[in-house]
Amino acid sequence: MRLYKLQSFGQRLTIVRLYKENFGKMDLIILSLAPVFIIAGYIYFRDKYEREPIRLLMLALLFGALTVIPIMFLESFLSSFSQLFSGLGSAAWNAFAVAAFSEELFKYIALYLLIWKRREFNDKLDGIVYAVFISLGFAAVENILYVTGNGHFTGIMRAITAVPAHAVFGVTMGFYFGMARFYEKQRQQLKMKALLYPIILHGIYDFILFTRIGWLTIVFLAFLVFLYISGLKRIKELADQSIYKTDYDLLNQKFSKPN
Repeated sequence: MRLYKLQSFGQRLTIVRLYKENFGKMDLIILSLAPVFIIAGYIYFRDKYEREPIRLLMLALLFGALTVIPIMFLESFLSSFSQLFSGLGSAAWNAFAVAAFSEELFKYIALYLLIWKRREFNDKLDGIVYAVFISLGFAAVENILYVTGNGHFTGIMRAITAVPAHAVFGVTMGFYFGMARFYEKQRQQLKMKALLYPIILHGIYDFILFTRIGWLTIVFLAFLVFLYISGLKRIKELADQSIYKTDYDLLNQKFSKPN
């Protein structure tokens, strides 16, 4: 093999610069996706009694990613009304209507279209699993856009705030959506809660940030802790109610006994 020498020092600098730029972008994309896959892995293994098919989970991520397209159009339309408000009113409109309503609405539609009539949706916890994966699909695209445009610090901050928050909104949606599947008499109320409660939580999250009031940072941190704790509690509650739990526990006892 014959190696060609670079003709000038400038060419060497150009190649080094291009390498750093490309490596830097890849570094930011990895940073963007890392929290998404960490949370997805946790949810997948947390569903230990009867895990969902990988193909459906990948489809849920794809559905979530594709919601970005209609969300962009709806947010653009609703943003045109922002000029009607000012101060905290503007922050509330942008938080609850533009961001929270648009995003959670299309996540809900994606969730319904993907699993409501599928035979794989056979346990209440499945609602949480698929809702979180759809939320993470959306969060992955959103995070790549934010992090590649703003750098490593943004990626680190969003890894412990925005991405887990999207997952908790998904947990909340899936919690009520999963129960709606199995409690026929309360189905409509539970479906309404599956859409309304994530909008409220998402709206509060964004409203605190959009106000840009310094002392609300403490409220924001407290709200994050509340989100994390409530999300974990809801996962545990439906996991403990799994129709497969008894069989799973009996199977473990059988194989753990000494011969």
